[in-house]
Amino acid sequence: MSISIISLIWLTLWINMAQLQQGGPDEKEKTTALKDLLSRIDLDELMKKDEPPLEFPDTLEGFEYAFNEKGQLRHITTGEPFVFNAREDLHRWNQKRYEALGEIITKYIYELLEKDCNLKKISLPVDATESEPKNFIFMSEDAMTNPDKLMVLIHGSGVVRAGQWARRLIINEDLDSGTQIPYIKRAMDEGYGVIVLNPNENYIEVEKTKSQVQLSSDGSDEPAEKRERKDKTFKEAKKRRDFYEKYRNPQKEKEMVPLYIRDNGSPEEHLIYVWDHFITHSAAENTFFVAHSYGGLAFVELTHLMEQTPVASLFAVSGCLTHFLEMIQREADVKNKVTAVALTDSVHNVWHQEAGKTIREWMRENCCNWVSSSEPLDTSVESMLPDCPRVSAGTERHELTSWKSLPSIFKFFTEASEAKNSSLKASLTRRSHRIKHEEI
Repeated sequence: MSISIISLIWLTLWINMAQLQQGGPDEKEKTTALKDLLSRIDLDELMKKDEPPLEFPDTLEGFEYAFNEKGQLRHITTGEPFVFNAREDLHRWNQKRYEALGEIITKYIYELLEKDCNLKKISLPVDATESEPKNFIFMSEDAMTNPDKLMVLIHGSGVVRAGQWARRLIINEDLDSGTQIPYIKRAMDEGYGVIVLNPNENYIEVEKTKSQVQLSSDGSDEPAEKRERKDKTFKEAKKRRDFYEKYRNPQKEKEMVPLYIRDNGSPEEHLIYVWDHFITHSAAENTFFVAHSYGGLAFVELTHLMEQTPVASLFAVSGCLTHFLEMIQREADVKNKVTAVALTDSVHNVWHQEAGKTIREWMRENCCNWVSSSEPLDTSVESMLPDCPRVSAGTERHELTSWKSLPSIFKFFTEASEAKNSSLKASLTRRSHRIKHEEI
């Protein structure tokens, strides 16, 4: 059904209702009935009537697209970029098609991480059973053993998964700007170990079973009479809905429920888990983070987890001294192990996240946020927050900040590493002189 026909139906109904409102009691009663009819009309459902099936290819070849030698997604016949509006007046169908393509691209990026970047895929939790839902990360062969440098990459929120900065850039621009692959390759060339996080993979979806649907409406603690009345109402509503469905004939989508992944149910949980089980056990003297958008917020949560939590509440929640000591140790480890953090248009907020004074001071010394701005790359940008320095990423587009600031970030890491090593050498020299003086 086209948009113009739907608009005509609505216009006719509203005209009739306006005419009825001018009449007496009978007409007003008809107006009420007409309003009730209008409230029952679901425009989205109406538009599904003549919609093509929501069935799409499961490969890039099936979509008739491929990435060329420049990493650009192009139609294999015409050579044209991806077209979102493949069918006019069918926005919902076009959106579902775009999402289906996005899922294929996610798997394609995973393959590139393993085959092109030589990263290995590690399942989480590390002690997961075969049947429970799992997440995963990617890491280089030397991620845990590299004695010098480790780089950890964290993307933002939304549909992006491990190895991606922005799906929109991958589809409409190229792989270099939209993925973390340029960071991974340059890091490995410069002697870094690499860990690629996957903070948005928090649950798997399974189809809602009949028993789950019934369970949601079953009040076992309610009186039998009340339950029967609710069941009767539910059955009558279902009967009316089925009657309308018969004529509207929309495409029914399966009702799904989430099964959350243990210890990885949110981006913050995921980062803490990877820190506790991998990063803190790595051999690297210098650990560096690149965190985009919400990834920056997750990192700030990691750094100030102890400081914002009262001791009394920790004991109340954990019920044991061991957990309390683990949290103290984590904060100390982050400050000691992390040499520098590059944020790209981070959405963290030290006030809302209640980061304390010591964390803010540590961020001022060890972090820098490359933000979207019209100013040239690395130009200082004023901040309202008392945390880390902010500089321009050389672009006004949020999703491009990681790509545009790449050379500056690697320079920042090199300088931070040299400064730390110089500081350590100076400290060791002072200690050596003190020992000699004491011996004399």
